[in-house]
Amino acid sequence: MYAFEYQRPASVKDAVALVGDETVFLAGGQTLIPTLKQRLRQASAVIDLGAIPELRGISATADAVTIGAMTRHAEVAASPDVHAAIPGLARLAGQIGDLQVRNSGTLGGSIANNDPAADYPAGLVALNAVVHTNTRTLPSEEFFTGMFETALAPGELVVKVVFPKPKRSAFAKFRNPASRYAIAGVFIADTADGMRVAVIGAGPGVFRVPAMEAALAKDFSARVLAGITIAADGLNEDMHATAAYRAHLVGVMAAKAVASLT
Repeated sequence: MYAFEYQRPASVKDAVALVGDETVFLAGGQTLIPTLKQRLRQASAVIDLGAIPELRGISATADAVTIGAMTRHAEVAASPDVHAAIPGLARLAGQIGDLQVRNSGTLGGSIANNDPAADYPAGLVALNAVVHTNTRTLPSEEFFTGMFETALAPGELVVKVVFPKPKRSAFAKFRNPASRYAIAGVFIADTADGMRVAVIGAGPGVFRVPAMEAALAKDFSARVLAGITIAADGLNEDMHATAAYRAHLVGVMAAKAVASLT
């Protein structure tokens, strides 16, 4: 690990004021700390967001659930408000990594890192969530821009995410047995804006499947997905799974998610 300064501000305003060349924000540290330790990343200063109360917490209204950026995965998974309003999101959070990861990792850190196999991007896109930063609001589909890339500008940080309450939602994933990362995962949400199907793990970033959305809008049943194929072109291929296998898994996980709701 290269040497760096450690800062622990008490407010978002103070955190942003500390931003300089090669500074990084520390949320849950599940990706940042290992990369720093292995000298895969160098920082002049690490700004720890853990002491900022305004970045934590879960609140619910009749129409939406708001989750602070520094809220842990375990807190989302256990929240009565999330379970009542968006059970699919609670299930997603409860499947992230292992117990240690869920008690350390955060919503904001996960989406800001935007690992292609991370679970939260599927929940955000399927639920048509809105990301609030310290300077603006961004629809989730504009927030995620590419593999490990987001629309966040230098010095901009996620403050909270607002999830509109869907009519119903479900998440299913086929996970690597060692890392628990998704080889393919599908979040399905019946929203006020229509049916939305979002996929993670299979491609370089979260993506929607319009053919599945159209089919489910007409008949919400697993059987209507049987004839829909996912093109393998452009999907991830590695030692864990071929692109063709991931394409197949998208259909399997989508059917599994729908079956859990019917």
